[in-house]
Amino acid sequence: CQPVPKPESRVEICDLNPCPPRWKVTPAGPCSSSCGLGLAVQLVTCVQILHGQEVLQEEHLCPVAEKPLTSVPCVIRTCSYEWSFSEWSECSTSCGNGIQTRQDFCLSSLTHKPVNPLFCRRFPKAVVVRGCSAGPCPEQEGTQAPGAELQPVTPATHLTTAAAATERRHKDMDVPLSVWEQTKPGGGEEDTAQRSFLCVCGNLFLNATGIINMTGVESRDCTVAIGRPLREEISVTILESSLNCSAGEVLLFSGRMMWRTGCRKLPLSLINSRTNTLIVKQRVVLPGNGVILQYNSRTATKKYYQDCDQQLFGPQGEIVYPVQFPEERQEVVCRTFITVAPRQRISIRALNTDLGPQGNHTHFNYILVRDVSTMKTVVFRGKQQFLWQSTGSEAEIEFHE
Repeated sequence: CQPVPKPESRVEICDLNPCPPRWKVTPAGPCSSSCGLGLAVQLVTCVQILHGQEVLQEEHLCPVAEKPLTSVPCVIRTCSYEWSFSEWSECSTSCGNGIQTRQDFCLSSLTHKPVNPLFCRRFPKAVVVRGCSAGPCPEQEGTQAPGAELQPVTPATHLTTAAAATERRHKDMDVPLSVWEQTKPGGGEEDTAQRSFLCVCGNLFLNATGIINMTGVESRDCTVAIGRPLREEISVTILESSLNCSAGEVLLFSGRMMWRTGCRKLPLSLINSRTNTLIVKQRVVLPGNGVILQYNSRTATKKYYQDCDQQLFGPQGEIVYPVQFPEERQEVVCRTFITVAPRQRISIRALNTDLGPQGNHTHFNYILVRDVSTMKTVVFRGKQQFLWQSTGSEAEIEFHE
């Protein structure tokens, strides 16, 4: 370009409008926790460039939807916490069945001192309430544990034999329901009634209402279970009782939120389960003794479950998690309750699991399986495939994160 005259350099203003306000983020401060997951605070301000200078502006001038977080997660190093418990309290009753309780607290494995329970919220916690027995109560009414309700009701006008149930599907249950009675071809009503009378023990009843005759059974211990959808609860009325209380014969009711046992003054008593399942166990000494009870179901007065919880009744089924769409944030711990006939047991096989890498030490993602009869829990993490078997007829599964 040397032969061509060089023009004079000049600057022209291209835009007189100032830049719009924007968010400015300063580096985050120290982490709030010395180990594990914590929070770091970062300063977020609204600024605008005016005449080449950064000027602080009011926050409402910046786009609210684009404001960065003032606190961000941080991890300096991993640390471990665990639940610890006090000793069990004395049994709540001096005789008969009652409950025991214990206190739980979160313990740091580094200092061996209690810390905020929030540090342990991601870890499975053992049961803090359990049943206990202080021996028989001679010449005394059956004790009633907290959670059970005992109310007088109007006597039933007549008794009917429970009709044989057929295999069906409930609109709220994803698996076939158990069949507790099968009618042989050619059998009449008398045969059906007789089989119902002799084979009542060890069965699961799923109808909305029914009468269960537990008198004259050959077994000393006779257990039946009643199951309904999650949104319902069960009430049981003792229509007749020939139990010999002095000989130690007793009737026990157990559910997820109640425990009750008794012998005297059982007729015309009403027992409320407060949940959708109830187990009734009869213990007799003298042949021919027993009770006749009537059960009904109704909409629960209080919601005792999460919307993502499921209730399954045997003999088989499939559990898939998550139960919501992937784009929806799961804020609660989802549970699956499994109830089968008392004479049956439960096997759970994990066909495919992907809970993240096992070596990330976060412990946030895991599956907890609880054996309801013993209240023992087992935790599975990572990509582990497993086969779990129950000792009783009820199990619970919790899906964390």
